Amino acid sequence: MNAIQSVSAFHRLLSLPEPKHPLVSVINLSHSIFLEDEIWKGFVNRFYCVALKREAKGKIKYGQQHYDYDKGVLSFTAPNQVQYLDLQNMECGSGYLLIFHPDFLLKHPLASSITGYGFFSYAVNEALHLSEDEEDDLIAILKKIDKECQHIDRHTQDIILSQIDLLLNYSNRFYERQFITRKNSNHQLLTKFELFLNDYFDHEQSVDKGLLTVQLIAEAMNLSPNYLSDLLRIHTGQNTQQHIHEKLIAKAKEKLSTTNLSVSEIAYALGFEHPQSFSTLFKKKTKMAPMEFRTSLGIK
Repeated sequence: MNAIQSVSAFHRLLSLPEPKHPLVSVINLSHSIFLEDEIWKGFVNRFYCVALKREAKGKIKYGQQHYDYDKGVLSFTAPNQVQYLDLQNMECGSGYLLIFHPDFLLKHPLASSITGYGFFSYAVNEALHLSEDEEDDLIAILKKIDKECQHIDRHTQDIILSQIDLLLNYSNRFYERQFITRKNSNHQLLTKFELFLNDYFDHEQSVDKGLLTVQLIAEAMNLSPNYLSDLLRIHTGQNTQQHIHEKLIAKAKEKLSTTNLSVSEIAYALGFEHPQSFSTLFKKKTKMAPMEFRTSLGIK
């Protein structure tokens, strides 16, 4: 897989002059032209990218699925995420790209806290759609970062990092707003999620497919795992893994109370490779071992 190793290399691929700062840059898309290069057919960046795009034409590909960039959106990619660009119909449009290397974050709290922003793992079709006021707020921050990049001194890094931190906090707020304001579509997703869980366990798909995972559900719903977990957490207070555990325990209680299956048989039916793993989870969630639970119901 080809890699774009540096901020300077990315500038060259967009027909731009060398950046003023080696580790961080704000790129004006209206001044950029994507050079024809084999690298776009499959590449990874070695840096973080925050893209605010308006009227950008073209497609970006993650895995085997294409996503349109025809509407103004804010999207995020972390280092080493595989991407593909379709340059045949690519028009940069207007907007900005903020790119910064992980090394720029070293010795700053953001170096560790940035991993807590789930939107860096979101797919492009889960990008953030902004109101005009929200867009203005973020553009103002990007312009401040760009200004700081033009004259580097001992204060530059701290000032830019404080602005990046502010941008990410704003983005977090806007994502939560988006989850809430899209109640109708989100309600459909929540219904689809519940139906998937019920179908998986009611038809005992775990016998063939194994233990249900967050990744499996996310793929079935065409969402990234982080986006699905954030959506569920906002609307239900629990992430995807917590919902899976809740359903597993409910099904385990049902089998323990209505069948004569052994603990091992129940564990295998629910997708566990090792009965001990099932017993450990059951006791953690109910404070009782599976057989203790069965005995507490008066069943021998």
